[in-house]
Amino acid sequence: MKTLLTIVRWVVGLLFIFSGLVKANDPLGLSYKMQEFFEVWGWQSLNGYTLSLAFIMNVFEVLAGVAVIIGWRMKLFSWLLLLLIIFFSFLTGYAMFSGKFKSCGCFGDCLPLTPAQSFTKDIVLLLLIIVLFVNAHKIYSLLKPWLSAMLLLACVVVVIVGQLYVLQHLPFVDCLPYKKGNNILEQMKKPAGAVSDSTVIIFQYKKDGKQVEFDNNNFPKDFDSTYQYIGRTEKKVREGTGEAKITDFSLVSLSGTDTTQAIFNQRNRYILVFVKDFTDASEWKNEKFTTVLDELRIRNVDFLFVTADADGAKKWFNNWSRILKCDVTVIKTAARVTPTFFVMQGANVLGKYSYADADEVYDQMDTTK
Repeated sequence: MKTLLTIVRWVVGLLFIFSGLVKANDPLGLSYKMQEFFEVWGWQSLNGYTLSLAFIMNVFEVLAGVAVIIGWRMKLFSWLLLLLIIFFSFLTGYAMFSGKFKSCGCFGDCLPLTPAQSFTKDIVLLLLIIVLFVNAHKIYSLLKPWLSAMLLLACVVVVIVGQLYVLQHLPFVDCLPYKKGNNILEQMKKPAGAVSDSTVIIFQYKKDGKQVEFDNNNFPKDFDSTYQYIGRTEKKVREGTGEAKITDFSLVSLSGTDTTQAIFNQRNRYILVFVKDFTDASEWKNEKFTTVLDELRIRNVDFLFVTADADGAKKWFNNWSRILKCDVTVIKTAARVTPTFFVMQGANVLGKYSYADADEVYDQMDTTK
């Protein structure tokens, strides 16, 4: 039994440590996933707290994983883990049975799992944690109390500092389709042999005080002017076999012209500065930022602002011809930090830098390389 408990502790502990570290690499990604759930439930008022919740959750997962492995205060942590895994199982179960989510974000974007895979993983973890919960009184710490406390404190500090760093400098490991080395146009293509989702239009009418629904192939035989039109919805009848990693990406001028292809056809290197909005512009539009833009002008390197906040861009930058509009969800995915510099050549991402590391853009501004 002792050997079994040791194996279970290591499996549970390593899974929680891995889960916490993967998500700590990109806490904003977890924050956005939380917002997806809140929006489905109508809890948008909590969106302002998701980053803090993600931050705390990542710290706790790593802390709990280490505590379980070394056997520190197992009665407390077995309770906490049991409550946490029940909550996770509810979320992944909801995601699977509702069909409203393509992934749950359990292991971040670096290891995307389908809702079914996430739910299965959580059920297995639930069973293992129940084993620990029942046998918590048999598990004792492997280390002296002071050493355990120091180790756990060090873990907390490392995870906190790591998350604070990536919130300023971009994730340590970029697992998104806009990462350095990728070609955006290639990422916009569907996999070979992929089949698109199959959908059907469902018409909604009112007849004799009752609402009726039907598709184009099943119109009522008595359909006439007594049917009052309400609306129509699109229903998915068959899941596609694959989709492009990047969807809905477009760069539109302020006049409404789609310039995506024209920009990607450029041969020389250029810079795309992704700015989700200009709410905190006074914090990052500093001397370093201005110096980089001045240097770009001196070296005749073209740069364009890509934003979902065109009005904010007009307020902060006078040259409107350098402003392009883009969907906010696309920008949140492409650039975790506002603003983020993309060094581009054609549709190829040669480099990707946070405003905090904007001076590193100099290394790739030489268009003769």
